[in-house]
Amino acid sequence: MTWYVLYTKPKWEKKVAEKLTQNGIECYCPLITQVKQWSDRKKKIEVPLFNSYVFVQLSDSERNSVFTVPGVVRYLFWLGKPAIVRDEEINVIKTSLKSLNISDISVRSIQVGDRIKLDSGAFNNQDAIVQEISNTQYILVLESLGCVLKIKYK
Repeated sequence: MTWYVLYTKPKWEKKVAEKLTQNGIECYCPLITQVKQWSDRKKKIEVPLFNSYVFVQLSDSERNSVFTVPGVVRYLFWLGKPAIVRDEEINVIKTSLKSLNISDISVRSIQVGDRIKLDSGAFNNQDAIVQEISNTQYILVLESLGCVLKIKYK
């Protein structure tokens, strides 16, 4: 069975994952805890690591079964084919989120265009290309996952 990436309606990731699980489809929606501040309080909430994405593991013949779930938009495509995520990459995300500590991320003399290997956090052991460096953030391209990672720092 293969891991595919589903594109969902915005803010529907957790609902879609719950419905897929109820329908007997193995899925994974990586969540991180963030502190959100309102005018009168602060609260810890779980938000998806990847906005509008849910990973599903199923055979090629079962791929259309996900469209019965409200909130599913389409599969993510890469080079004209549905994007496939390797088991190792899913396992890296799962194990990294168990020990997630954003303060562990450090950058040493990196220039735009450098290829780096992340050595901590949610994307431990992932290769990335530095796309942009500013006073408050780094923007990295994770080609193996087909996404852009923005790391803010103070």
